[in-house]
Amino acid sequence: MPAPATAQAKPKPDSNLANPQSSFAKGPAKGASQGIIARTERGFAVGNPKAEGNLIEFISYTCPHCATFTREGEPALDLALINPGKMRLEVRPVIRNPIDLAASLLVMCGPDEGLKKRHTLLMTTQNEWLEKGRQAPRSQQEVWYRGDAGARVNAASALGLIDMFAKAGQSRSELTSCLMDDKAAARLVANSDADRAQFAVPGTPSFALDGALVAGVHDWNALYPVLSARFAPAGLSEQPR
Repeated sequence: MPAPATAQAKPKPDSNLANPQSSFAKGPAKGASQGIIARTERGFAVGNPKAEGNLIEFISYTCPHCATFTREGEPALDLALINPGKMRLEVRPVIRNPIDLAASLLVMCGPDEGLKKRHTLLMTTQNEWLEKGRQAPRSQQEVWYRGDAGARVNAASALGLIDMFAKAGQSRSELTSCLMDDKAAARLVANSDADRAQFAVPGTPSFALDGALVAGVHDWNALYPVLSARFAPAGLSEQPR
């Protein structure tokens, strides 16, 4: 995935964050760290847990800008920073509404190795299933806001999420069980609240680099120069002007 147009003008050819053959990617073999996927206290992480840098991505599954970042930014991060073992990416759900909660439960449902795949599936199909939510009768939307287990199953079914994950290989009984898990739902809400309190997350997507919120950065175009500066090889000036 190429870097944003506004960030391509000045980087040296050997130090392009979005170029997997550049000096950013020197280190472990390509793909060595991308396969390391694990649940974390507040989400899931992809990459070497001993990487030199850590990026937290705060996302909402009903946030269109978050879906855009998944398409534009995450492939470049995989190639240039996560695969070579330079950075670990942690994805943390921000629960803004009942659909966020149902979607997050489905992402966390199943084996750890499928976490990123389920996350990407939801984000890359967001336009399709979210439109079903917009078109749902008001009476049905009100059911979703009841906040109970049955409401979560109703929402996931109406949006086609259960069908989508079933087609991807998960059993409907497993998916329904995950949606009915009140303790897991409460954990997700509590974790989202904890992130808001700890990082003062202003909206989605937002990012924390090495434990500190990156102020004013909410898309790939703005994040690119921040990461370029953070992971610049010694002796190279990385940040585009």
